[in-house]
Amino acid sequence: MHPRPPNNYGVTLMAEESKEAARPAQEPVPVDETSIAATYANFCRVTGTPEELIVDFGLNKQVVGNSPDTIQLNQRIIVNFFTAKRLAAALMMAVQRHEQAFGVLETDVQKRVVTPPTKA
Repeated sequence: MHPRPPNNYGVTLMAEESKEAARPAQEPVPVDETSIAATYANFCRVTGTPEELIVDFGLNKQVVGNSPDTIQLNQRIIVNFFTAKRLAAALMMAVQRHEQAFGVLETDVQKRVVTPPTKA
């Protein structure tokens, strides 16, 4: 086994080496995507129980300023909290990469709406 290259400080940390040695190499898990269905959602609702997290997805057809329409929910995902935490981390990483490439995403609709200047 070759020695591990030094970290940024020029020092190899023994704790890091022992952690890596303790972890068995993970092989990729095969994934079958033949039955996957894609749907669009611009709305989500998160509820749960002490054991599970329930995430409902749907379509909000409401335009800013109009009377509220009923939001049609069409997908429900139920996960345990371990999976929810891994999903949250993966989503955060994806959003951070997107924001680094394209700029910060403003989630407040009122802050995104641009009103045209009034004519004097």
